[in-house]
Amino acid sequence: MAKRRVDHLLIGGGLAAANCARWLREEGTAGEIVLVGREPDPPYNRPECSKGYLRGEESREDTYFRPNDWWEEQNIELMTRTSVTALDVGTRTVKLSTKEEIEFIQALIATGANVRRLNVDGCDLEQIHYLRTLGNADAIREGVADAEQVVLIGGSYIGCEVAASLTAIGKRCTIVMQENTTLERSFGARAGRFFQGLLESHGVTVHGEDELERFEGTGRVSKVITRAGLELDADAVVIGAGVTPDVQLAQRAGLEIGERGGVRCSSRLETSASGVYAAGDICEYDSIVHGGQPMRIEHWDVAFNHGKTAAMNMLGHDIPHEEVPYFYSVFADWGELEYVGPAYEWDEEIVRGSMDEGKFTIWYLKDRVVKAALTFGRSEDLDHARRLINDGREMDDAHRAALGDPGANLETVLR
Repeated sequence: MAKRRVDHLLIGGGLAAANCARWLREEGTAGEIVLVGREPDPPYNRPECSKGYLRGEESREDTYFRPNDWWEEQNIELMTRTSVTALDVGTRTVKLSTKEEIEFIQALIATGANVRRLNVDGCDLEQIHYLRTLGNADAIREGVADAEQVVLIGGSYIGCEVAASLTAIGKRCTIVMQENTTLERSFGARAGRFFQGLLESHGVTVHGEDELERFEGTGRVSKVITRAGLELDADAVVIGAGVTPDVQLAQRAGLEIGERGGVRCSSRLETSASGVYAAGDICEYDSIVHGGQPMRIEHWDVAFNHGKTAAMNMLGHDIPHEEVPYFYSVFADWGELEYVGPAYEWDEEIVRGSMDEGKFTIWYLKDRVVKAALTFGRSEDLDHARRLINDGREMDDAHRAALGDPGANLETVLR
């Protein structure tokens, strides 16, 4: 098959590549854009896999980044069900699973992440699920249709969100996790206790400081056995054991890999190969927001914004990625967690508002400098948090008192 040549080759079928394609066109490039993705669907909003789509409240099309006809209108070639099997940054060519070869001028690698699979006795039984794609969500929804008891392995985003969604549609859910409280690895024990209490108040059972030993069943799972000796009835299991960045293509191409396991990038998201950029879960970039510290952050909103920065730099704007990373998590219709940061370490937490009433912000400080903020029912504090994280200035006693005062005007006090 004859080799073809394109201006912009976008590798990966997620939001990073989709938003890059969008901004390349919105900024006026007339060059040929090809987006190659291995999933059967066009780029979509992955978070809905554990939320509205899983509960059956949204259609498949509702999750799509853009309607199907948008790609043709924008003259962007979308190749689904297609993988890049080899990347040569020297000759600037790729080989596809279709046997086609494409030569490119510039490329974006946004291959995302793969779920971490658990290898324990019984792990091959039916009705043991992982969640990453719309297809996974379909399998879970079908698998739990007649289930009464569902066990979630892991107390982070996937475990908590899926437990909330399945509880909302009438399933009895139990979480087994290594942590003492849910989400504490990201947000600390104080926030963890709040979110665990929220789940438990809606009927979710949580077993902390324990871990999976094995699954039992004949053909399909029927029990979860933990290291502490718990025997939990299970008609279905959903495992949320984290993800690993999919850097295999980049590694084989000889691109530099960073200390956090991602593809090493400059603040402009350019890899060690000129004209080749990375975005999303695999991107380990020099973060201006975090003082030049290499950062690799797994979240759809980060990937989305990476796509824009990569597009701008492909077009010669030469701008660093300066967006403060944003995260969110929705617990059915019980409330929404929002977070900017991240803070990998902190030595002080200041609470603004009332955790008892479920309307609060937690400020995370290190050496009196705001590093992150988590809000629940107080979205109005997010812009102040972004400003303080960008400023990186030390908070004196008066400033820290204002952070904890729900009546203080932070716009005025923290100029």
